[in-house]
Amino acid sequence: MTATGKMWFVGAGPGAADLLTLRAARVIAEADVVVWAASLVHADVLAHARPDAEIVDSSQLPIEGVLPLYRRAAEHGLTVARIHSGDPALWGAVQEQLDLCRALGLAVEIVPGVSSFTAVAAIVGRELTIPEVAQSVILTRLEGGKTPMPPGERVREFARHGTTMALFLSAARSGQAQAELLAGGYPPDTPVVVAYQATWPDELVVRCQLGELAATVREHKLWKHTLFLVGPALAAGGTRSHLYHPGHFHTFRRAEPAARAELRRARAAADPAPTGADAAGDRQSR
Repeated sequence: MTATGKMWFVGAGPGAADLLTLRAARVIAEADVVVWAASLVHADVLAHARPDAEIVDSSQLPIEGVLPLYRRAAEHGLTVARIHSGDPALWGAVQEQLDLCRALGLAVEIVPGVSSFTAVAAIVGRELTIPEVAQSVILTRLEGGKTPMPPGERVREFARHGTTMALFLSAARSGQAQAELLAGGYPPDTPVVVAYQATWPDELVVRCQLGELAATVREHKLWKHTLFLVGPALAAGGTRSHLYHPGHFHTFRRAEPAARAELRRARAAADPAPTGADAAGDRQSR
């Protein structure tokens, strides 16, 4: 009977090895074979691998180059940990590998990782969703790169929302990125964070305004491994969240009546017609 191996696709996070999840470290430690891309993943993550594990650098291999390894794993019942930078759900070319592994009869499981956009937000000490300023985060990249963008997915169209945007894989065309963001409606003074190699030893994180984005990227000679965070939430204070307001209630906490009345007055001023949920909630909080 043919043995059945297992493939793990492991998110390595943005770079620093101590940002691996506990599950990711355990999976790497148990793997017979560890596949990693030296161009994208910090070598420190390999410290979790067994001394006798086979280590394969995939940075110079197309998917056809690792396919024999996947076949060997299926035939000999090996456990393989393929380490991806950031989170495998984002721009990791994972889906095509999942399909190949399943066709080979390999069991497959994914371990999520810390994405660079959340790591950069932590580095600069900002929340990306500020009440009444930005309540959405758009993750995208500039059109015109190696992989075509689907119709309707253009940076200038996303920019029309005016919310927080994380722009990946776009530093090599920073002038185009700046032009698209401005054309979409972000003002020239919109705050931007430019982050190169976030959490790596040579990390560089700088702030600028959108009108200075291309010049900032050129000044620091950045063209890869660079993320842009854009939007008013990167500087605005916003208003108080209701989550920890004494007038807010949930399953484990009742609202204070006076504070609840304050919230109701504020909502009525903003929207004279409360939703059914708000009305029901007010009855419950009394």
